[in-house]
Amino acid sequence: MRIFTIIVSMLLLIATNSSSVIAEPVTPSKSLPTTPVVEIAQAKRGATNSIPRRDQQGQPLRDDTLKYKLNSWTIGLAAGQLEGAPIRFATELARVLDDGDNMRVLPIVTRGIFDNIYDLLYLRGVDAAIVYGDVLEHFRTNAKIGSLEQRVNYIMPLFPSEVHVFVRPEINKLEDLAGKRVNFNTKGTAAAYTGPIMFERLGIKVEPQVDAQFVPHPLALAEMSKDDKYAAVVFVSSKPLDAFVKPKWPEGFKFLPVPLTPSLEEYYVPAQLETSDYPALIPEGSKIQTIAVPSVLAVFNWPGENERARRVARFIDYLFERFPKLQSEPGYHPKWKDLNLAATIPGWKRYAPMQDKLAKLVNPRPGADRAAELSEQLERMLPGDKSAQQQLLRDLLSRHR
Repeated sequence: MRIFTIIVSMLLLIATNSSSVIAEPVTPSKSLPTTPVVEIAQAKRGATNSIPRRDQQGQPLRDDTLKYKLNSWTIGLAAGQLEGAPIRFATELARVLDDGDNMRVLPIVTRGIFDNIYDLLYLRGVDAAIVYGDVLEHFRTNAKIGSLEQRVNYIMPLFPSEVHVFVRPEINKLEDLAGKRVNFNTKGTAAAYTGPIMFERLGIKVEPQVDAQFVPHPLALAEMSKDDKYAAVVFVSSKPLDAFVKPKWPEGFKFLPVPLTPSLEEYYVPAQLETSDYPALIPEGSKIQTIAVPSVLAVFNWPGENERARRVARFIDYLFERFPKLQSEPGYHPKWKDLNLAATIPGWKRYAPMQDKLAKLVNPRPGADRAAELSEQLERMLPGDKSAQQQLLRDLLSRHR
């Protein structure tokens, strides 16, 4: 009898508690506003997870607060592979721009600098990317990504990568390579994209593109030193390159000049290889004129009121404020000293908030000669580069009209 009474009492207790739970449903309070990154991460669980985001006093839960802070002002920067220069530049940008919850740059290791355009367009969490300047030409003619020039803009140029056309003794000019086998390194590398574009724009038809033209450069260089299977190799990378510094090449092997013709000016800039770069291959006092592919800090062209556009605008503010540290403080790549925020990139459109920032910096004083004032300040921003100064001056004057 006692056991029966205990069981009945327990059943009554359970029934009472259950009814109280049903009678008082929990209504989640209004959640904190979240950035698109947080919304994406929460979208799949929103339908099944109804845990309130505020405690009994109505204060945000710590976890939700952290998510909001971490995502609000974090820039995802698609860089490149670990062994390349882009990841170093991205890491140094992240270091100098870091300001806790107010600004954080997150460098991302990717498949490569050319694939970064896909990441910028389609990968969640990527706000900016380092790409090469001629990527627009490649995707315009091959991948057929619609309206890429309108969808992707640039903030600033980064390091240039010089084109090295290295040839056997019997080759004396670029035209001699017509119909010859030229190696462009493995597919997906900078040379594999830039090399064919360069020859096509110069009107030089090398041997039809077969797999043998996209072998690793060390293999092609080894073949070149033994026979004429490859007439030339094309490297696209920042000088000096170990492949031409350390080995001793037989007499007659050399670099060919690459002229900056009107057909190449759209995406390339002038460069040169000097004795100090390759003392065993370039005689003292000589220079080999070539072209360089500028790398680009690119962003998606977000509408002005978009949350991610505001995030990129803050990134630009921090970049202007702290860029001098990259050029003057020890420990950063020496090529930062050669860069400037106002330089133009052939074939690209500058991101509107960046253009506005530059225009404000060179706004002339009331009553001053507008052109003279702008020219003065442009000389400080682009010292010695008259062509770039004139181009930027035309752009800024047109915006002030």
